[in-house]
Amino acid sequence: MDLSIVVPVYREEKNIPEFLRQITPVLEGLSIDYEIIFGLDPSPDRTEQVILEQREHNPHLKLLKFSRRIGQPMATLAGLQYSQGDAVIVMDVDLQDPPGLVADMMAKWREGYDIVLAQRRTREGEPLIRTIGARVAYWLIRRIAEVDIPENTGDFRLLSRRVVDEINRLKECHGFLRGLVALVGFRQTVVHFDRPTRFAGQTNYPSSGSLLIAMNGLICFSSAAVRLSTVFGFLTVGCSLLLTGGYLFLKLIGHPIVWSNPTIVFLVTFLAGMYLINLGILGEYIARIYDEVRLRPRFVIDRMIGLSPEGGARDCPAGSKTR
Repeated sequence: MDLSIVVPVYREEKNIPEFLRQITPVLEGLSIDYEIIFGLDPSPDRTEQVILEQREHNPHLKLLKFSRRIGQPMATLAGLQYSQGDAVIVMDVDLQDPPGLVADMMAKWREGYDIVLAQRRTREGEPLIRTIGARVAYWLIRRIAEVDIPENTGDFRLLSRRVVDEINRLKECHGFLRGLVALVGFRQTVVHFDRPTRFAGQTNYPSSGSLLIAMNGLICFSSAAVRLSTVFGFLTVGCSLLLTGGYLFLKLIGHPIVWSNPTIVFLVTFLAGMYLINLGILGEYIARIYDEVRLRPRFVIDRMIGLSPEGGARDCPAGSKTR
């Protein structure tokens, strides 16, 4: 197998036919053996039926259907685990990741690059608040994370087989692909593109999901948040000591104390707020430690079509259906 395309999907019945109409000529023009693996969260629409209908005309299409909704990041990791290609490309089905860029990415891979990142120059049709939030998140991650994650790069990327194998060996269950790829390393390059608007429908990835991804990038690949909470703790204690010293000094010299109850209330609520923030930061780290030590399977396969069960034996229960 020369190339695997991993495509996580959920409620995408309108986008799949057009996605395949655009990407199939690109892949056939490369004269390679390929597979397209759809990682399907159980959908209330006809997404599964559409994939199966398209597979009747194109046997290169394959399906992983999960037993419950596990989210885009984990569906992507599942696709990587079952992929067989010497190169693997992760992309979305809504055509915001242009299929025409696949040929450029494959050309870079043949030049010897293990990782080819698709970096956005523009983001058409994206709300301003989301664009600002993404820039802030990338800015923070690049400055405090222990790995280098280039700005404006999503999960749309090409990975060589040895990169995929190394990612599959990692045990993290948070599914932050951008961080995992950066952690593995190897030689990488970038191809640029202008991100178009979504072909049909609305995004199935809410702002809360993007926020969770950003938090995983900040927490799972850096301990800066804990150190920052410690610094704020010392600063707060220092300010409290200075305030207490000032209070005692004024009391000793008989100077009238002008502070009123609202001032005391403000100080108490400020200190309580700082305490809760620091506790929340520690809680985020502890929650992720808890997720890791439970050693639960990252996903469970309900139905597998066109794929070998051995590719995901670690996470595939004995009762999973294959075909």
